[in-house]
Amino acid sequence: MKTTRNTKTTKSSPLPAAHTDLGKPEVVWTRRHLLGLEELSGEELEHIFRTAESFQEISTRSIKKVPALRGRVVVNLFFEDSTRTRMSFTLAAQRLSADVLDFSAGKSSVTKGETLRDTVRNIEAMGVDTFIIRHSAAGAPHYITRCTDCNVINAGDGQHEHPTQGLIDIFTIRERKGRIAGLKVVIVGDIAHSRVARSNFWGLKRLGAEVTLVGPTTLVPRAFEKMGAKTSYDLDAALKDADVVNMLRIQHERISSQVFPSREEYVRLFGLTQERLRGTKPDLLIMHPGPINRGVELSSEVADGPNSSILRQVSNGLAIRMAVLFLLNQASGKN
Repeated sequence: MKTTRNTKTTKSSPLPAAHTDLGKPEVVWTRRHLLGLEELSGEELEHIFRTAESFQEISTRSIKKVPALRGRVVVNLFFEDSTRTRMSFTLAAQRLSADVLDFSAGKSSVTKGETLRDTVRNIEAMGVDTFIIRHSAAGAPHYITRCTDCNVINAGDGQHEHPTQGLIDIFTIRERKGRIAGLKVVIVGDIAHSRVARSNFWGLKRLGAEVTLVGPTTLVPRAFEKMGAKTSYDLDAALKDADVVNMLRIQHERISSQVFPSREEYVRLFGLTQERLRGTKPDLLIMHPGPINRGVELSSEVADGPNSSILRQVSNGLAIRMAVLFLLNQASGKN
């Protein structure tokens, strides 16, 4: 990958200065799309995090905007329901001074039979720059990159990946723990169907963490062991030496399926309670990508406790998504 020497930024610059180590070459970002963390190098992940750090202070200003993407148009192309991801991307784009268009499949020509390709091509013809897509089909964002010259960001595709959520989670761990390499991270829940778990796993593994996937036997396939993860069906044993635990949201439709234990059994075996925390490290970092099913994945006492970084994950989501939008547009020569 190409490198360039750091350059100083003046106080009059409209953009925040990059956080880099003096004397070390900085990665030059060249990717126009963010489709998954599996394809990113450790250097690229760190570059995103440093860029996000630079954008964090914008949220503390009285005027929470910079002109980095002024004149650019970002489209939220969501074929699945979403609240926090859509809102986070919208606010991130607005803080970079971009215009934002919201697309909802249920109110579009998709209901009349329009194909995904035609939808994208028609919106692109309006003069947009970036598509943020969430779709139930794995690989939909990859397909869109072949249909458009715009930047494409995967906001969750089927059971494949949710890369910005993975970046948010890893960035939060890095912020609280000061490092990723050598940490023992436990991810708990429906691993088989979780795109968040996959993105977290790929990013954490790339940066040197030890990842253990925990949940019911029907929802934690041993195939993940071939990818470099540990698997366990005993949460107490997995948490004993853990530095971080990330509790995944359980989808209600899974609870009624044959592959899922009863709600009561799941809570007893895999729910994170104050009592269960007594057998863990006192500084165990507790995370959840949201929204939380209180009393299922974790108790309210734990979710709101001192070890929880759940709200910090939400706050960090803005900085991470601002960084991704900025870097992709920069790679396209649009800054």
